[in-house]
Amino acid sequence: MNKLNVAAAAIALLCASHGYIYAQAPINSQSSWQMQPVSIQTRWAKDVNPQNVLPEYPRPQMVRNEWQNLNGLWQYAITPKDAAKPTQFDGQILVPFPLESALSGVKKALQPTQRLWYKRTITKPDITGDKRVLLHFGAVDWQATVYINGKEIGGHTGGYQNFSFDITNALKDGNNELEVSVFDPTDQGINPHGKQVLNPQNIMYTASSGIWQTVWMETVPAAYINNIRITPDIDKGNLKLEVITAGKEGDYSVEATASNGKKVKGKPNTQLLLPVPNAKLWSPDQPYLYNLNVKLLYKGKVVDTIGSYFGMRKIEVKKDEKGVGRLFLNNKYTYHLGVLDQGFWPEGLYTAPTDEALKFDIMAIRNMGFNTIRKHIKLEPARWYYHADRAGMLVWQDMVTCANNKPEARNEFEKENKEIIAQLYNYPSIVTWVLFNEGWERYDQQRLTEWMKETDPSRIVNGHTGENYDRGAPSEPSQKWASSDLTDIHDYPGPGIPPALPGKAQVLGEWGGVRVATLKHQWNDMEGWGYITVPAGAFKAKYDSMVKSLKALEEKGLSGSIYTEPFDVETEENGMMTYDREVIKIADEDLRKIHSQILAQAENYAATPGVFHAKVADTANPDLQYASLLQQFHNGKKDPEFVRDLTLMAIRVNDKKSIPELSTAYINSMSDPFTFRNMTFIQRFTRSTKDPGFDIMFKNQQKAGELIGDNNVRDKIMSAIFNGEIKASVTGANATPDWNEMEKKIVPQYGSPGEEILLRSKAIHFINNKDWHNFVPAASSLIEKYRSGVSNDMLNNFAWAVFENVSDTTALKSALLWSKYSLEEKQEPIMMDTYANLLHKLGNQQEAIKWEQKALDAQPQEGAFKEALEKMKKGEKTWN
Repeated sequence: MNKLNVAAAAIALLCASHGYIYAQAPINSQSSWQMQPVSIQTRWAKDVNPQNVLPEYPRPQMVRNEWQNLNGLWQYAITPKDAAKPTQFDGQILVPFPLESALSGVKKALQPTQRLWYKRTITKPDITGDKRVLLHFGAVDWQATVYINGKEIGGHTGGYQNFSFDITNALKDGNNELEVSVFDPTDQGINPHGKQVLNPQNIMYTASSGIWQTVWMETVPAAYINNIRITPDIDKGNLKLEVITAGKEGDYSVEATASNGKKVKGKPNTQLLLPVPNAKLWSPDQPYLYNLNVKLLYKGKVVDTIGSYFGMRKIEVKKDEKGVGRLFLNNKYTYHLGVLDQGFWPEGLYTAPTDEALKFDIMAIRNMGFNTIRKHIKLEPARWYYHADRAGMLVWQDMVTCANNKPEARNEFEKENKEIIAQLYNYPSIVTWVLFNEGWERYDQQRLTEWMKETDPSRIVNGHTGENYDRGAPSEPSQKWASSDLTDIHDYPGPGIPPALPGKAQVLGEWGGVRVATLKHQWNDMEGWGYITVPAGAFKAKYDSMVKSLKALEEKGLSGSIYTEPFDVETEENGMMTYDREVIKIADEDLRKIHSQILAQAENYAATPGVFHAKVADTANPDLQYASLLQQFHNGKKDPEFVRDLTLMAIRVNDKKSIPELSTAYINSMSDPFTFRNMTFIQRFTRSTKDPGFDIMFKNQQKAGELIGDNNVRDKIMSAIFNGEIKASVTGANATPDWNEMEKKIVPQYGSPGEEILLRSKAIHFINNKDWHNFVPAASSLIEKYRSGVSNDMLNNFAWAVFENVSDTTALKSALLWSKYSLEEKQEPIMMDTYANLLHKLGNQQEAIKWEQKALDAQPQEGAFKEALEKMKKGEKTWN
């Protein structure tokens, strides 16, 4: 038997031996559901239909025999956040795909001012014999409240953790109404939200709101196994096992049997030792998993049974034969050659279209010759970790970043971290917890690192990956990774190596990020991005040279490296494969050979036939044909796709003269401008009110906003108004614009976008000309009318300009208000410094000292903060 299939066979036998029953909930056959348009999609999207939505048992480490899958079509409604429960619903949504995804059938963004409602009918199961009915949610982002027949039965806060309710007493015979209410402010609240944002760009991506993992019911006895906690100890040859039960404990016992024939009996909710002598150890090269059968007995009679599995492995940091701190797996030095996997899908966003797709990602990464995945700022469904366990993939699991520095956000972050570690504790593939990333909302790093290590001593803890990217980090290397098991820097494109510190291994937490644009396989061909860009034909040689450098660093002490990244994600095109998983940018056999320079066994990681399929990127350069293709255009070839491709080619070859003509020709040829693909094109090539795309966007702002985001549309309209109506009047050192005349022309014609860009232009013109008398009222008018459109950086810059150049108390008080606004969403050190200096100039010395101290605490190496604080304490001026 192939070594990767041992665990699969064990689980299959386990399920069969326990009378495993699967029931898909009834689906409305009159469905009007269809997948919404998306620019690219994976091969698995076509396999999704309402009758067969992620039908696999969702919890492979807790397999039980009676369950019902509730995935499928539900009704949905979007209401104002504080509105009453809806009586009318907006349509159907395919659960568990996020609201914003194409596969949901809805593809709408949930705003922080809104609430999402779900509703469906469920049928009461047979509960004779005092059975109980549990309702399980894999994950709902972010705050969920659940109702049965109109009665609230419970709620959960946290977008990545599973949760359950006993709904037995709320059920009536026959059909019952299940409703779920969801509030998700995405990146506008205190919720850990990962890389989801309302306005995606660069390394941030489309949000995933609502139910995004499987929902199911199962029937259990009155007393049942609620969870298990397993910890392997390969040195002592046993498995520490705790069977956690719900219900009464008197006269109850537990019995666990492993597939090696060994068993243990004892009391529930206590630690038992299951012998595993001469263990077959779990590793990337031999991912052996033991089958585990756990029973709950009452007076010797079995009342509940679950099927599970475990792997025997050990992870630690210790010195090699040269005295260098290294990562050791099962008492052997093992280099962690990994990738930064973000877990996004074109059609499903946070949710893979099928279980085969979920498994493909792991097997594709292994097939490339990697043995490690850093799961980046996201949790996955239980089945993802199950597939990683089976494949022998080492996993570094990130915590989901704290939202901001507010006390309630930090409390939520710590609460969710506790749930995350408990939820993922049993998976042998997870060998590292990653606490903070690049200083994002870092705080109490040493305390939280130590808490993590105390909570789970069986794994190593990476207290801060990419510490060198944290502007507020301590200056002493010995303090940078205090209590962490690793020193970890990020280096793009790299590679690089962090300092060697006693008791720690050195790892490169992120590197690479090489963009290879792959035409016809891009999420948005207008916005592709990477840390550096190389053509397809040069990528293999470039990557090989980078890995050779990595090998030299490994010889100096580097124990692990995480390449960015296995798959493109939206506009981030630095994957080894395209976002649709169709094209691999270096042939997989070549990748394995390159990786064998640092990980000898990489060439053995080839996938079995049929598991991996992808086209190899075309290394030919189509732009070499540009001149002849442009001539064809001038000779009359005008079919839309040809013109679109030619426009993008003109950008790549920097033919600025032809770009306006080509882009205009394509926009004028559009039969339907209101697709994501066409609207992103219009957005890119609309620079002025005179461009053909302007009228399309301006007259259809709501439609355009649904496709590319309301803020993006408004920003583009304002930019075009500036270029078409304002720029000429404010350009040049001697420009004297007639603001009144411009207002008479622009505001009636363009409404609020016109007024906002006019006010913004006015304020910036006055600040550029140091006309402080006119600047303050202009900026005040802009901020008063359009505060939501004025960025925190602009508020801070305006406030600082007044501080440095104006002495009038009224103007300073206005600037203080702007500064206060800038601090409301996120308290950046530079903004605290501005606020403190304005307070000081207005005579509020004690409050100024308090805020300057906060700025210095957040960025202790900033000399200007230190100097200002000393002057404030002495009562001296901090301005010229």
